[in-house]
Amino acid sequence: MIDKSKKTAPGRGTHAVHPPVAKPDWASGLRRLYDSVVEEPLPDSFKDLLAKLDDPNK
Repeated sequence: MIDKSKKTAPGRGTHAVHPPVAKPDWASGLRRLYDSVVEEPLPDSFKDLLAKLDDPNK
């Protein structure tokens, strides 16, 4: 008979815990590049286009 009182999540058992994996050197540079693009303001032409799309009369 199987003892079901000690349930574990699938894929989790009594395996050893692995130490965190070190991030590669290029990861921090990629993160800085992504953050700089996200922080850029929207161009006026794009803002105008969004305003036209939001206007139901046009």
